[in-house]
Amino acid sequence: MKTQKNGGSAAGLLEGLANQIVTFDTSLLNGHALEQAKACIADTIGVTLAGSQESCVQILLRTPGVAQASGPCLVLGTGVTTSALDASLVNGTAAHALDYDDICGDFGGHHSAPLVPLLLALAQERGGTGGEFLAAYAVGVEIEIRLARAAHPVHYDKGWHPTSTLGVFGAAAAAARYLKLDARRTTMALAIAGSLANGLKASFGTMTKPLHVGHCSRSGLFAALLAEQGFNGAADLLEHPQGFYEVFNGDGNFNLQAVLPDWGKSLEIAGPTIGLKQFPCCGSTHAAIAATLNLVQRHGIRSTDVAHVEILPNRHRLKHTNKPDPASSLDAKFSVQYAVARALLSSNVRLRDFEDEAYLEPEIQRLLRLIQARPNPNMGDDGPQWGAEVFVTTDDGNVYAERIDNMVSRDGSCPMSRDELKKKFDDCSQRTLSALQADALFERLLCLEEVADMKESTSWLRG
Repeated sequence: MKTQKNGGSAAGLLEGLANQIVTFDTSLLNGHALEQAKACIADTIGVTLAGSQESCVQILLRTPGVAQASGPCLVLGTGVTTSALDASLVNGTAAHALDYDDICGDFGGHHSAPLVPLLLALAQERGGTGGEFLAAYAVGVEIEIRLARAAHPVHYDKGWHPTSTLGVFGAAAAAARYLKLDARRTTMALAIAGSLANGLKASFGTMTKPLHVGHCSRSGLFAALLAEQGFNGAADLLEHPQGFYEVFNGDGNFNLQAVLPDWGKSLEIAGPTIGLKQFPCCGSTHAAIAATLNLVQRHGIRSTDVAHVEILPNRHRLKHTNKPDPASSLDAKFSVQYAVARALLSSNVRLRDFEDEAYLEPEIQRLLRLIQARPNPNMGDDGPQWGAEVFVTTDDGNVYAERIDNMVSRDGSCPMSRDELKKKFDDCSQRTLSALQADALFERLLCLEEVADMKESTSWLRG
C-alpha cells in the first residue's frame, strides 16, 4: 500500500480494523489478560450501581422519552427495564457519574465505561455466552487504545475527551463483535461511529462529563445496529483529508502507523497502564493517600497520636489539590489535605467520605489544622509525575515517612488485590444491593467465562 502523510495507508484502515475484529483470536484472552478483563468489568458494574443514585442519572431518568421504550435491558440500581439503546445511555452515564471507573494511561481516559453498559444491554436482549461477552469487551479495549496511540498527546491537549471521542469506536467494535457482524458491516459500524464522536473537556466538573460516556455507549451500539441493517458510512473515515484525525487533531498531528502493527502479539487489556481507581477522589491525591495508608498499617498509627503531617507531592499534583480547608464535599474530592486526614482517621477512603458533610467531622477538622502540603523538591519534571512523600510526626516525637514515586491508579506497577477490589465493589454495590446479593454478583462476574446464557445477568444485577 502507498504511504501518505502522517504515516497512514492510502485506504482501508477501517477495513483492516474490521478484519481484526471479526477474526479476533479468543485464545489470546487468557491468563493475566482474562483476569484483568474480568476485574475491569466487575469494577465497572460496581461503580455503575453506585453512580445510578447520582443526580445526573436521576435527572436523565426523569427526562421525557428516556428509558420509556419497552425492552428487557435493566437500568442498574433500579427495577426499570428498557431498550438496549436507552439502557446503554443511562448505564453509561452512571458508570462515569462518580469518576470512579477504571482508567488507562495509554488511552488517556476510562476504557471500560463506554463498553460494559452496551454489552450488558445486548446480552440481556439477545443472549450469548460469558466468553463472547469477554471477547467483545477485549476487542473494544483494543480498538480504543490503538486509535489513541495514533492521536495522543495532541488529541487530549486540544480539549477532546478521549473516553467519548475515541471510546465510541471501541463501543462500536465491541457491539459489532457481539452481534457477529461480518467484516463489511463491522467496517460500516466503525465508520458510522466516527461521525457520532463528541466530548469536550470544557465540560469536566459538570454533569455533562458522564453524559459524554452514556452518549458514547449508546452511539457505539446505535452505529452497530444501523450497520447490521445495511446502513453505510465512509470506509476511509480515519485517513480522509476531511476525516476523523485531520479534523480532530489537525494536519500532521497524528500517526496512523500506530494503529494496526503487531495486532495479536499481546492484548491491550493486559497492558501495564490499565488501572483501577482505588479511591473515589482526584487521581492526583492517590499517591499521598496510599503512602499514608501504608504508614497507618505498618506502624499502627492512630489519628489521635498525630502531632504533625507534611505532604510533599509532585508540584503538578499540588496545583489543583492544595485545599487545606475544603468548603464542600466536591471540594474535599480535590483536597490532598482532606484525603490524607481521612486516611489517618478511617484507615481507608471510601464513597461515604465525600458525601453530606463528612469533611466537617470534628476529628477531621482537628487533623486538617495539623497538615501542611508543599511541592516535593526531589520530584522534578524529568521524572515520574504522579508521586508523593508523606511524613507523620506522632506525639512521642517519632517521625514516620513513606514515598510513592508514581501512582496514577492501581495499574500494572501496583495492581489491586482481589480483596481490595472486593472492598471497593462492596462499597459501591451495597448502595443498591444487599450484602448477600453483592457477594453473589462479585463471584459470578469473576467467573464470567463460565456463564452459558448472559440473559441471566438481569437477575444478578436487579436490586
